[in-house]
Amino acid sequence: MTYLAWLIFVGAAVLEVGGDAVVRKGLRGNNLMIIMIGFAVLGSYGVVVNMVKWDFSKLLGVYVAVFALISILFGRFVFEENIPNTTWIGLSVIICGGMIIQFGNRI
Repeated sequence: MTYLAWLIFVGAAVLEVGGDAVVRKGLRGNNLMIIMIGFAVLGSYGVVVNMVKWDFSKLLGVYVAVFALISILFGRFVFEENIPNTTWIGLSVIICGGMIIQFGNRI
């Protein structure tokens, strides 16, 4: 996987998680304009993630691992949530699955 693909995945994950965070803020603040901005950010994630020219199953299989990592980091550092150890363990399982999808053909 190229560095560009990793950058695209990280960018897409930030857009997806960030868009969801904006929608959440809009829903909790009862602000339709904020919700619509969140929709636009979420829609842009779909464009960005599909810039990587892979088979769809491999693309999203690997992306899920990146998304899971970014989601938990957002929870920890943006929303200041206390992440339980079981979540970190689950994240490591998801990342291992993404690595199997990405590198499994080489074994």
